[in-house]
Amino acid sequence: MYQYQKIKMNNNPISNFEATIKKEYANIAGIAIRKDGHLIYETYFDGYTKDDVLHIASVTKSIISILIGMAIDKGYINNVEQKVLEFFPDYTVKRGEKTIQIVTIKDLLTMTAPYKYKSEPYTKVYSSDDWVKATLDLLGGRGHIGEFKYSTVGAHILSGVLTNATGQSVKDFAIESLFKPLNITAPQHTFLRNKEEHFAFLKDQYVTGWVVDPSGVNTAGWGLTLTPRDMAKIGQLYLNSGVWGNSQILSSKWIEDSTKEKSRFGELSYGYMWWIVDDDCYAALGDGGNVIFNNPNKKMVVTIASRFIPRAKDRIELIRKHILPLFG
Repeated sequence: MYQYQKIKMNNNPISNFEATIKKEYANIAGIAIRKDGHLIYETYFDGYTKDDVLHIASVTKSIISILIGMAIDKGYINNVEQKVLEFFPDYTVKRGEKTIQIVTIKDLLTMTAPYKYKSEPYTKVYSSDDWVKATLDLLGGRGHIGEFKYSTVGAHILSGVLTNATGQSVKDFAIESLFKPLNITAPQHTFLRNKEEHFAFLKDQYVTGWVVDPSGVNTAGWGLTLTPRDMAKIGQLYLNSGVWGNSQILSSKWIEDSTKEKSRFGELSYGYMWWIVDDDCYAALGDGGNVIFNNPNKKMVVTIASRFIPRAKDRIELIRKHILPLFG
């Protein structure tokens, strides 16, 4: 708290920074920054408060990566080299389909699994009765394992893996393994019954919960709501090498593996559903400008929660240009 008050005393730079946010990044709802293990700055915009959750979009993918690591730590999953279909013994492979049979958890985590589509078939998957099966039906085909193909619908298979491996809903496993240890309020299940409710969840100002498909499987590629403080705790867990309080709740090896390059998208490096944005910095990135950004050298976590808008301004540029010089 002392550090937070010390920064606030230097009022002009903070005021200028917040004015920049309001002017150039108007969809930002909240920012929380931790340094040296402490919350040093927190502010909210557009009527939001520290208690309001927001849809963190694809940051959800990084949370799922954490849960996969925890499931491996607890022995529910052997390792990332396990074949995906081992977790779906009742799934019927279509005649002639060979690639799907060798896709691994690692291929899903690194976005190097092939799919039978050119653009993501959101409507086809999200209007089906079983999103996991609908996505498995799209997995494989004639594509090659190892080529980067970012897939939001494909991530849902990992929720199916977690559900079948642990015997729990993804949310319940997350409560037990991640949310409760970090004192994060657990989201409720949110069912979206039609296209209108789906778009409302993406675009409304206040939404809550964690979206589940008709089979009760929580989304993996999007659909989770958290506060900036919650996001900052998750970032801090990674800076702490998986330690929270006096407990090792996630293995340090998983964190190291998750945040080192495993695949590439152009000039961008990708780990296990975490983006490596510099030689030593990594981030969970979500549409609209949702971010958990970790700078291990500065022992700093920057989290930004934002309302959805198309083509939001680059948050990494905001962090580099304004936040790190001011708070780092």
